Amino acid sequence: MSLGAIVKSVISGDSLLLWGKSINGQPPKERVLHLADISAPRMGTSTREDEMWAYESREFLRTLVVGKSITFTTTHSLPHNSDDVERDIGSAQINGVDLTSELLKNGWAKLKDLKRDHTDEDLQRINLEKEASTALKGIWNSHGPKAHAVHYMMPTDSYAFVTEWKGQSIDAIVENVKDGSTLRVRLLMPDGDHQFINIALAGVRCPRVSSKQGEFSEPFGEEAKFFTEFRLLQRSVRVQILSLPSSTATPFQVGANAVAPPVVSIFIGTVLHPAGNVAEHLVSNGYAHVVGWHAGMLASGGAMERLREAERTAKQNHARLYANASSAPAKTNGSAVNGSARAFEATVVRVWSADQISVVDKASAKERRLQFSSIRGPKLSDPRQAFYAQEAREFLRKRLIGKHVKVTVDFIRPKEGDFEERECATVRYGGQNVNIAEQLIEKGLASVVRHKRDDEDRSPDYDKLMAAEQVAVTELRGIHSGKDHPAPKQPLNISETHSRAAPFINGFKRLGKISAVVEYVAAGSRFKIFLPKDNQVLTLVLSGIRAPRTARNSSEKSEPYGTEASDFATRRFMQRDVEIEVHDVDKSGGFIGALYLNKTENAAITLVREGLATVHAYSADGLSWARQLNDAEEAAKKERRNIWSDYDEQAEVIAKAPQEGDVDALKPEYLDVIISDVRTNNGLNFSVQILNTEGIASLEKLMRDFSLHHKSAPAAPGFAPKGGDLVSAKFSDGSWYRAKVRRASPLKKEAEVTFIDYGNQDTVSFANIRPLDAKFRSLPGQAHDARLSFIKLVDPSSEYHPEAVDRFRTLCEGRKLIANVDHREGSLLHLRLMDTDPSVSHDPSASINADLLRDGLATIDRKNCRYIAAYPTVHKTLREATNAAKKERQGIFEFGDVEEDD
Repeated sequence: MSLGAIVKSVISGDSLLLWGKSINGQPPKERVLHLADISAPRMGTSTREDEMWAYESREFLRTLVVGKSITFTTTHSLPHNSDDVERDIGSAQINGVDLTSELLKNGWAKLKDLKRDHTDEDLQRINLEKEASTALKGIWNSHGPKAHAVHYMMPTDSYAFVTEWKGQSIDAIVENVKDGSTLRVRLLMPDGDHQFINIALAGVRCPRVSSKQGEFSEPFGEEAKFFTEFRLLQRSVRVQILSLPSSTATPFQVGANAVAPPVVSIFIGTVLHPAGNVAEHLVSNGYAHVVGWHAGMLASGGAMERLREAERTAKQNHARLYANASSAPAKTNGSAVNGSARAFEATVVRVWSADQISVVDKASAKERRLQFSSIRGPKLSDPRQAFYAQEAREFLRKRLIGKHVKVTVDFIRPKEGDFEERECATVRYGGQNVNIAEQLIEKGLASVVRHKRDDEDRSPDYDKLMAAEQVAVTELRGIHSGKDHPAPKQPLNISETHSRAAPFINGFKRLGKISAVVEYVAAGSRFKIFLPKDNQVLTLVLSGIRAPRTARNSSEKSEPYGTEASDFATRRFMQRDVEIEVHDVDKSGGFIGALYLNKTENAAITLVREGLATVHAYSADGLSWARQLNDAEEAAKKERRNIWSDYDEQAEVIAKAPQEGDVDALKPEYLDVIISDVRTNNGLNFSVQILNTEGIASLEKLMRDFSLHHKSAPAAPGFAPKGGDLVSAKFSDGSWYRAKVRRASPLKKEAEVTFIDYGNQDTVSFANIRPLDAKFRSLPGQAHDARLSFIKLVDPSSEYHPEAVDRFRTLCEGRKLIANVDHREGSLLHLRLMDTDPSVSHDPSASINADLLRDGLATIDRKNCRYIAAYPTVHKTLREATNAAKKERQGIFEFGDVEEDD
């Protein structure tokens, strides 16, 4: 009786392994069929070589019948083999063609000696064999098969083999299926040799199948094996070897003295059939789990994305291994911790480590500490990792501090031991929404966490992170380089004591603005500053202000708004690139100075404007930005910001009234002056020379000698002046004058200077600057900085401001005048300017100050000239001048009473 079966595999040119009918996907029963009356060469094993033509004979039959339905008839049965598989001798047909006759016809088998009377069928087969022999077909070919070596064992140098063939597509035949995702294949190498390898399908893992008596297979293991066998066993495929079993070298384990990798028993790769990738079908049918850490090797071509899509399909269908899988909702909405949003926009305010940052939620203004999902950074506490830990932290600082980011909280890591509960998030920045964690991984500054298979708490970009790590490993970047870097040296703390700090003060003053990084904010006006160039840290105390004190421990109590000031300074300046200027050093070793963010924002002014610091009058008095500090404080008072929330303007006026009365008027001090320079970049200021003095007489002689000196003095090649230096500088008129360097730029090779005998300022190239000879240093600078007493010109935003400046220049510039010193503000003289006409020179009403008021081009400056109360007669005259301008609609009063609010 004829039976039907499917050919599972071809053992040799005369033997088949057959499958019966499968029921509900279960593996069917197997049986071996030996074709009667013929013999073919036997295939080799690891212990014996192939007989001649064995592979070619097997290949002929394999390509003819594997995976196809046949009919067969058994003549008699043989004892079962060790695996309890039935064995029969008989004949088989495919599509009506007798396999025995087909083999004989093509010369791939020989007839055995038939010890029976020949039937018609026997005679026909004898004739087929003779024809094949005569035609030298198959095994009758006297030239023998093409020579090739067959290597049944895995390559002895696994690492070298993978390195040579990684990523290349090699023709192969699947010879055995161990389980659904583990195969033994025959690689048909380009040189003609055959190399057997064991290969695990990249990206998937099927349940294990028992290999020993008494063992049990994992659930769905046998079904997964049958699924793969049915589609791939003894099929022609294309194999790509991707990796050794360990996908990545463990960071800090590989070095110059690393031991060569041992011989491995399996490779990881892809096996592609013309009909597709069986790995994807295994997953979508619920026979395999996705192996996340293979994502790196499957990055190209979207292979991992297709596996994830297959995984989603299996979960939706609750297929086999995913029967209990829940379709987890997207975690981008809803709440995270304490009702906070899961997806939000924020500003990065601090980098804690290579994998942790703090951000301020823009919507709630709440600060949140985040852990990057699914990555682990190097540890600063480990000497071998410290270099990369610092590199990673600096990478994050430069890219994220102060930047706008988009945050999605992926999961919450629960509290465990000493570790607090932490929000784990994906942080994206920039126009391209780049995942910062992916950049860290790609640069070799962090590694990817290997999550457990059923651990759904992971980054949504996990596969991309694995792909980035594969790039870093391949290119030996960062922690994967195998290079040993010594731990970074601890920076020198130059603020440890006053005696250590003091020697640095003059050098800092000469440097002017110094590039630095705010390492820590100790209080609103106290910072720990890192100087990268010199690997030094110092304490910087902002000059000119006082911020409320912050408690240093639990036993202390912060002053009102101390915590707010500290928090504001932390969010605004922490870990930012800044510039500092140092003016002095305090008794504890702290440097007193200024801190600038983005080159122009003065931290002291910002804190005062926010109402989180007050102006310290004594220390602010000598600062060039004292006026801005006072203006910022007045603005904070008016808006009742923070410290000034309970500010009572009337009470302050009453409190200050007696104090103003206490300011004494100076005795009249009339001086002959000439205005040598006028400056309008920050209000109206000017420089004067005081005539009829020994200094001016000495200056005239000095300038004659100075001119003769520079006619013969040699140039000073390579001279690079520094801030604060006294020098000789050539003015635009071609003459040389004494000057003081305000700041110098070695890059541009130019310096900003103030000509100390005339007060004007200019930018001069290094080529036109020389050291000032010692004999010209003894005479003090003859230019004195000054401003107008009692008044100020109209605001620069006013359309009348240019007219006011022109009017002042017309009245004063280059003219000999009489000046009375009404007030001294440090070295700044407050002057009442008068014409030299004797009839009016001593009449207060005839001053140029009053003339400007009378023209409607100035207003009384009550804010910055509080000494005005000490000059009641002058004050009355000035008010009358202002009223006259209003009445006659002069200047700013052209369209009515619009006097500025003082």
